[in-house]
Amino acid sequence: MKLKIFLTLVIIASFLSGSSQTYNNLSGQGSGVNVITTAVPFLMIGPDARAGGLGDGGIATSPDAMSMHWNPAKYAFIDQKLGFSLSYTPWLRNLVNDINLAYLTYFNRIGDMQTIAFSMRYFTLGEITFTDNQGNKIGDFKPNEFAFDGTYSRKLSENFSLAISGRFIYSDLTQGQNVQGVETTAGISVAADIAMYWEKDVEWFETMDATFAWGMNISNIGNKISYSTSNIEKDFIPTNFRIGPRLTLFLDDYNKISFSFDINKLLVPTPPIYKLDSSGNPIPIPGSDQYEIEAGKDPNVPVIRGMIQSWYDAPGGFGEEMREFNYAIGTEYWYNDIFAVRAGFFWEDKTKGARRYVTLGVGLRYNVFGLDFSYLVPVSSVQNPLQNTLRFTLLFNFGNVTKKTTTPAG
Repeated sequence: MKLKIFLTLVIIASFLSGSSQTYNNLSGQGSGVNVITTAVPFLMIGPDARAGGLGDGGIATSPDAMSMHWNPAKYAFIDQKLGFSLSYTPWLRNLVNDINLAYLTYFNRIGDMQTIAFSMRYFTLGEITFTDNQGNKIGDFKPNEFAFDGTYSRKLSENFSLAISGRFIYSDLTQGQNVQGVETTAGISVAADIAMYWEKDVEWFETMDATFAWGMNISNIGNKISYSTSNIEKDFIPTNFRIGPRLTLFLDDYNKISFSFDINKLLVPTPPIYKLDSSGNPIPIPGSDQYEIEAGKDPNVPVIRGMIQSWYDAPGGFGEEMREFNYAIGTEYWYNDIFAVRAGFFWEDKTKGARRYVTLGVGLRYNVFGLDFSYLVPVSSVQNPLQNTLRFTLLFNFGNVTKKTTTPAG
């Protein structure tokens, strides 16, 4: 069966994983490109406009309603009693106008020490026409994916918090159609996040009030996902390690500026290099559907083992492992907690996807109402599905719980 959806999926995977190429592990050309790919890559899309203006980083930025994706442990430090937000992200707007990501969050602070929060992420691929091998129309379908999250975040001390999140993932890409004679089904998975956050008011060189914070989040720890009724072939979901700091400087009573830095690494196995015969074909292992490996580790392992193995399994050794990290740096300026200007930069190694782009953003806050916008400008040859599009987030916060004199809410 010839499905137009696969073209869209290749484009999406090319952005989120950087490229549809592999390490040429089946061709033996040794190009050096060895991109890690996973199922349900929509879980890795930065869903909100504030982080979108900071280079798609948010592990230690000041807590807000959108903290679920970046670091749910930040909810324990949020200054409002409750709030919610709605974000909208157009996707591939240069090609189509009906692919987008919607993100809805809600949080409720319980006392001084704990907060609960929920979020809903919905990714639609628009309307796609399915055809058979002869080009006959089967029907028009609307493939989609969604994830529903819940978290509990609690302070363990005045400066430190932990959070545990649960996630239900549903991915319906083929609408139950047969693909090459195989009956397909929606992919379903469950996952968890473990996150921590630390922040403290400090003095910058004993002359300026400041806040220093850092955070860490291991997200999408969950079972593999399958799209066939046989459940024989299963793919890893994008388990991710994120860590980084943030420094906020209070210039005076009305002006402050923050600097943040995110470091990311996928905790899934790296594709190995396979041995090839004289014809350039991979050599199968007798009695198995696997191939002999020349360099690297077997990627067909359980989830927890795959997470551990991801730190040392790159066929290129330590150098390649270091290239699997990507980085986001951002700066955010606030005037009187009313108006914000943001800028950021995202960097990924050319052998792991080559995503590199500058981001710009603005934010407004007035009473309970807030609005954020962001815009992305690629600075590499890799096309980005978000270029030439405007992301926005609408948020409402109710009831200040704490009011800091040196670190007003931002």
